Amino acid sequence: MTETSNDNSTVLSVTGLSVDFPLQRGVVHAVRNVSFDLKRGRTLALVGESGSGKSVSARSLIQLVESPGRIVAGEVRLLTGDTPVEITRLGPKSPLIRAIRGRRIGLIFQEPMSALSPLHTIGDQIDEAIQLHLHVEKAEARKRTIELMRQVEIPAPEQIVDRYSFEYSGGMRQRVCIAMALACDPEILIADEPTTALDVTTQAEILDLIKRLQQQLGMAVLLITHDMGIVAEVAEEVAVMCQGEIVESGNVDNIFHAPQHPYTQRLLGATLKLEQASELRLDTATGSGSKLILSVRNLCKHFEQGGGWFRKKTPVVKAVEDVSFDLHRGENLGIVGESGSGKTTVGRMIMRILEPTSGAVRYTGDDGAGDSDVLKLTKSELKRYHAAVRLVFQDPFASLNPRMTVKQIVGDPLMINKISRGRPLQERVAELLEMVGLSADMMDRYPHAFAGGQRQRVGIARALALEPRVIIADEATSALDVSVRSQILDLLLDLQKRLDLSFIFIAHDISVVRYFCDRVLVMRQGRVVEVGDAETICTAPAEPYTQALISAVPNPDPRNKRMLHRTRFNSVLAGKASAAPIN
Repeated sequence: MTETSNDNSTVLSVTGLSVDFPLQRGVVHAVRNVSFDLKRGRTLALVGESGSGKSVSARSLIQLVESPGRIVAGEVRLLTGDTPVEITRLGPKSPLIRAIRGRRIGLIFQEPMSALSPLHTIGDQIDEAIQLHLHVEKAEARKRTIELMRQVEIPAPEQIVDRYSFEYSGGMRQRVCIAMALACDPEILIADEPTTALDVTTQAEILDLIKRLQQQLGMAVLLITHDMGIVAEVAEEVAVMCQGEIVESGNVDNIFHAPQHPYTQRLLGATLKLEQASELRLDTATGSGSKLILSVRNLCKHFEQGGGWFRKKTPVVKAVEDVSFDLHRGENLGIVGESGSGKTTVGRMIMRILEPTSGAVRYTGDDGAGDSDVLKLTKSELKRYHAAVRLVFQDPFASLNPRMTVKQIVGDPLMINKISRGRPLQERVAELLEMVGLSADMMDRYPHAFAGGQRQRVGIARALALEPRVIIADEATSALDVSVRSQILDLLLDLQKRLDLSFIFIAHDISVVRYFCDRVLVMRQGRVVEVGDAETICTAPAEPYTQALISAVPNPDPRNKRMLHRTRFNSVLAGKASAAPIN
């Protein structure tokens, strides 16, 4: 592709944009009097917490506001081409706006799995976008599709172009979405949380890719995110949104080093807080000299893939191979690695949600008499074990039954184990809710009435109901905003101090692990590659893979862009037998 002029001229101007959602209980003013400009070759980051109006503002630029939302005021002017276009005057289904979507303004959706059709091949979906806007024959569209896939660094595109979305990894699906957004060389790219569900190394590659393509095409980029580290790494301009309004805007250096608005200061404070170990953890850390509570030895999980003619077996997938570690009383052990590294599988085997192929898991109770081989427990014994070792799930939206009240959700373990019912149950639920910072008056509400952070608190209260000794937190904060994330981590550390808990904390967010954990175990392709204390792993890792992982973490300081100088694991392994997988 030819490089486009990078003259920083304004390509889209937003003035006084307001979007309302009329509901039965009243009107929700989702976006109020928002103004900003997008400039050729530059990136504007629109930042703020969930519900601040970022995504609604972005979708308004191409008339994609979901019903019953509607633009009630303001102008969105597209300034490229021979004649400026007033987008807010175009109907959401008009031919004119359809010609702009994809052709002049590309959009990368937040969740690639839901953005791609599971019924059509990847090639057909990209072909369709090209044929719709460029009016070329099928063969020409397919040729361009393969070239686009190659441009976004999808390996062997000729061989996998006719596969379906579920056959691609998360990183590859996001690359497909980028290819579709860039199919017609748009002048503007809207990237709506394009890396939220990705691990740090894949995130770094995706952000690199977007930046490189922006430079080639001279695109203006609107980046929607709540991650201030990403903003510092890739943006030139920043607009901070809170409750539907832009409360502060300016160049990235001023926003980070001289923030004026209290909300911006709070966002940055929560981000910088996770750049070091928590004071709560440092006050209570017990180290590896305390009593052993959980021991994992040589744990393996192999999946034998079946199917095909005559039930022919395909090669065994070694999801976890020879994993060993100890957890001591009062300790927080982090397990980190990229998607597919096996960390969640380890947690599920410790819970015996998945049965290991081989290995041993031993749990020691408080009195020493409860020492048991977890993998040999009977059904009734496993029930008691599950009271002592509990799981907090990743997604606070999917892990709570939408048809149950909070009282039923939190009280369910107590009822199943025949511990409490009636008024004592209600009193225990009220106690648990107050323990996690929620009011007892909320117990009759349903999950949809709560924000993400509040839902995760409900999940934590449920995990605490049976007075456990160990909690396995599987990406328990990854779906939360940074300010809510630090609140939940502080809550867990406070509960640990009060209730004498031990944690296995599974995560791909290195800053969370640094803040919360005493020791860290790093996994890659099912194996442990490095283990050590959190500070050493996060600041001076010994293994090349860990170095690559740490160096890919965005640094929340635009004057020191860590990702630009990161270590790439493939280059480290050049000439060796093994190589990192392409996501």
